[in-house]
Amino acid sequence: MDAQGRGRAENIDPADQWVLNPQTGDYELRLTPSAEQSGVPGPRRTAPRPGGRRRQQAPQDPGDVPPQRRRREPEALAPDTGRRRSKPKKKSKVKKVLLWTSGTMAFVILAGAGAVYIYLEHLNGNLTVNNTPDAKNSFAKDEAFNILVIGTDKRTGKGNEGYGDKGSVGHADTNILLHVSKDRTNATALSIPRDLIVDVPECTTDGKPIAGTSTVRFNTSLGQDGRDPGCTMRTVKAVTGITPDHFMMADFNAVKTLSTAVGGVEVCVKKPVDDPDSHLKLPAGKSVVKGEQALAFVRTRHAFGNAGDLDRIKVQQQFLGSLARKMSSGDTLTNPSKLTSLAEAATKALTVDQGIGSLNKLKDVALELKKVPPKNISFVTTPVIDNPAEKVHATVVVDQTKAPAIFDAIRNDVSLTETKKKKKAADSARLKGVRSAASEVRVDLYNGGAPAGSAGTTLTWLQNTEGVLKSSQLGNAPKDQAKTTLEYSPDQADQARKLADIMGLPGSALKPGESETNDQGLPAMILILGKDFKGAGVPITGSAKAPDVDKSTADKTVCAE
Repeated sequence: MDAQGRGRAENIDPADQWVLNPQTGDYELRLTPSAEQSGVPGPRRTAPRPGGRRRQQAPQDPGDVPPQRRRREPEALAPDTGRRRSKPKKKSKVKKVLLWTSGTMAFVILAGAGAVYIYLEHLNGNLTVNNTPDAKNSFAKDEAFNILVIGTDKRTGKGNEGYGDKGSVGHADTNILLHVSKDRTNATALSIPRDLIVDVPECTTDGKPIAGTSTVRFNTSLGQDGRDPGCTMRTVKAVTGITPDHFMMADFNAVKTLSTAVGGVEVCVKKPVDDPDSHLKLPAGKSVVKGEQALAFVRTRHAFGNAGDLDRIKVQQQFLGSLARKMSSGDTLTNPSKLTSLAEAATKALTVDQGIGSLNKLKDVALELKKVPPKNISFVTTPVIDNPAEKVHATVVVDQTKAPAIFDAIRNDVSLTETKKKKKAADSARLKGVRSAASEVRVDLYNGGAPAGSAGTTLTWLQNTEGVLKSSQLGNAPKDQAKTTLEYSPDQADQARKLADIMGLPGSALKPGESETNDQGLPAMILILGKDFKGAGVPITGSAKAPDVDKSTADKTVCAE
């Protein structure tokens, strides 16, 4: 007889036969032998052993709850009789409902887990992954990272054939190098104009070398002669000196599908827009755009400013900032329908490199970016000037008086916002205080990425020129590092400040920590010469100050004009 039939036959509520096991947290079926049951249930006993003898239970701590027992609320005694008062029927019904509901929900959750797995695999299948030797093979969650976001002008997808060049192979039409700081306090989105004149370096696509070309538009770094996103990554490095770690690429469909998936993106214009070329019509002030209208907004050239690509970049930055706010809003994150649509749209739209080529890896990227407050995500355009080689200006070149400071700031992980004021103050404080005499400075030198021989030449310079006689050169550090560091124990702060003065180290290079024991058994500071080391006696000039640059931030809407 099953549990339910048995319960009915012996006047036992089926719910009473499901017992919570406190060790597992699950409900288990416990059936008491019918021979021991009577009209008034007695204490629950263990099942008999073969031969009719019962197992003797070991004494238990009063606070312990045996796995086979259900915890019961104390039962009141009926007045004057000493008998236990029977439980109200209502309790039993409530209990039964809860138990069977719990079982149903457990089944749904288990079934849902399988469905989620299948759906995640489906989303992974939506992604297009491009293996390129110019991208890292993994994503580092504890380091600063650079992702090149490429928007192509490829006309794939329903309704896109009517935009511009129908036969485009997909050039690098919109290009943003996104730098996320190591401490996740800030990020910089650097736009690179499509009409910037550059030298595209030699690159490799599908194992085939593609020759470089000189004095051409940046957008030809993709698509032209079969170039892939790895070629665009190389071009970015050649122009800015910044190495992209990964890339994400999308075409026209991405703007249409993502804006629709989130229910529209809010944009703002200072005057009414009616552009017959892009078919964009908007009233003055704020509007919500999606689908075709969103694509028209980011593509229009004639509605704003001087009707050129540089003004269009500002409009695109406004759109992306607004889209980021909408995607991270509670309205989107708590709406299952929007989240599903967004997941479908995003994965179908993206082509990525092998280092971030799965949903789990993209999730890691998103979670790291989510740590950055929108007010500290800066949008900036590469400073340019009109191409002096042209009489009719159609292209631009890098402004060598302004651009290097921005490139250096990104390379050195310096924020374009004010998020590092406290850190700069702390770094400055490390350089304030008493200095030891050079003869008292005790330090061990290691090469951690500086040019070969740097530790040896620096040791010779310190001893023969600067009087730092208690110094040793101990070869290579365990691993290379981007920046030079000087680690010291608290009682060596005066020595650290003196050595920083001698070598031109910034306060950020000083790392309070521990010293090590040198060859004489005495405590010594640890100086690791990083990749930023320029040579003995040459101050490290990595800028700690953000350049003065025209920028916007992701938390604010700036009306296009």
